[in-house]
Amino acid sequence: MPDTRRNTAITQRIATWFDNAQRDLPWRRRVNGHTRDPYRALVAEFMLQQTQVSRVIEKFNAFVERFPTAASLAAASEDDVLAMWSGLGYYRRARMLHRCAQDIVNRHGGKTPSSTAELEALPGVGRYTAGAISSIVFDQPEPIVDGNVARVLLRLDGEQIQPGLTSTAHWLWQRADELVKRADRAEGASPSRFNEGLMELGAVICTPRSPECDDCPVASLCRARKQGLIDSIPAPKPASKVATLHHDCIVIEDSRKRRRVQRRDDSGLWAGLWQPPSLERPARAASRREIESWIGAPVERIDAFDHTLSHRRVRFRVWRTTTRPATLPPGHWRTRRQIESLGVSNPHRRILLEM
Repeated sequence: MPDTRRNTAITQRIATWFDNAQRDLPWRRRVNGHTRDPYRALVAEFMLQQTQVSRVIEKFNAFVERFPTAASLAAASEDDVLAMWSGLGYYRRARMLHRCAQDIVNRHGGKTPSSTAELEALPGVGRYTAGAISSIVFDQPEPIVDGNVARVLLRLDGEQIQPGLTSTAHWLWQRADELVKRADRAEGASPSRFNEGLMELGAVICTPRSPECDDCPVASLCRARKQGLIDSIPAPKPASKVATLHHDCIVIEDSRKRRRVQRRDDSGLWAGLWQPPSLERPARAASRREIESWIGAPVERIDAFDHTLSHRRVRFRVWRTTTRPATLPPGHWRTRRQIESLGVSNPHRRILLEM
């Protein structure tokens, strides 16, 4: 089949499949039955970066109910935004979304722009997010490439090229651009339905392991399937080294059962979030004697657990002191209800609210 006819068939089949098979996700719901809300799409794209869909579903509705417009998000305090983001991780995204909303209000009158150039000029918005919003919301023929899209495109064309290389990224964006422009011209397809269908296909059918090829709308056009290369495309990425950090956290309560909390620095891991007083080391955990010397009071260990991030493993040990420390760590006293309204990472929330 000539490339033009094959490309047309790919875009038509994926768009039609998406019409019938798409999941009911809260950010896909349309305003007045026919248009997507660009602000809600922007929030969803920020949330979905490096976070599972199931986790985003749990947080999305509450977030947009609290901040229903870019103006309401822009006017909120950073602490309020981080508190509503709690549980999603990668908190830098929340700060960038907050700045993004402020930019939309200050430079665009509160309306999310439609062009990729204007979108990419917003804080925290890169090529993928700009292309996703301009194509999915505004039906513009702009390419998108994320992990799911990359896997589908590489398998469709049987490309055994190494992920992570600049040359591979160039090929992927060029191929995505070629297809979305074909979707803009092909009868029965459109940039919006094709691009979102491409992402959906990678998420639910063309998965990394055990893809459901029998249910794939473009199985007959897939060169990797024809050549028996499904399991080897894309090639596995080299394993990255995971560093281990050691965090010793102290649960301190006053006579009113309030707990001591402190705000982390504005840079680094969990920047700007709240935590119990903590002693952190990159090489080894502190000894009990070192912890008691630091806190100025005897301690007892009540828990230990690991929390794994993308390139780091944080080994937590949790201690309690029932004696008022000789030198109270910097911070504030907060009730459990007050802690629930703070921006707190998942492991620190576990320590402060469940122990």
